[in-house]
Amino acid sequence: MRDIFTIFVEGIADEVFFRQYLHHLYGIIVPTNRIQRLDGWTNLKGSTWQQRMRTNTANGGTNIVIIDADDDIDARRSDILAWKTENDLDFELFLLPNNQDAGALEDLLENIINPNNRPILDCWENYEKELIKLDIPGRTPPPLTTPAKKTKIYGYLEALLFKSQKEQIKEKKRDYENAQHWNLNTKYLEPLKEFLQFNMEKGECKKCQRQRNIQP
Repeated sequence: MRDIFTIFVEGIADEVFFRQYLHHLYGIIVPTNRIQRLDGWTNLKGSTWQQRMRTNTANGGTNIVIIDADDDIDARRSDILAWKTENDLDFELFLLPNNQDAGALEDLLENIINPNNRPILDCWENYEKELIKLDIPGRTPPPLTTPAKKTKIYGYLEALLFKSQKEQIKEKKRDYENAQHWNLNTKYLEPLKEFLQFNMEKGECKKCQRQRNIQP
């Protein structure tokens, strides 16, 4: 019986981050089929992903679901775990950003920037504070709309990168192992690190520590 893992994430930004974070932790290149992109957490409940989970479980593998907590972490956890029980599925759940607070991947990213770059986000936060004070004629009702968290991360990278590097701002092109931009060793990532180590080392990732690549 093969020990395998499958990680289910919401979108391309999550997929890219977790591929690189696992490389950082284990020195491995994760095969494409080991991280499945749901294109929205609600799609997890579709029959395709249920069957993928059942097959992985039957083969002795570990299913890992990592999705955003969004505005209410308790409600999201209750919803997912109730669905898990109703459908007799076997998976481990982690809610971003840290399995404790409401939020999303972008909140995690904001907390793992290189500390030397913190003034960039301080400027952004001052911009947001000033924005909500503005009263623009013809704009009813105030205040103005605060840019999305994704925009903050784009702005952070755009400030750091040269014009020739602008492609790296895009979610699918980001380099989270670039220590000038990100700190993958920060204590903020400890809950995620411990969750991944506990659940992945049940199976094939024990081998990952002894070899550079996982075979599909």
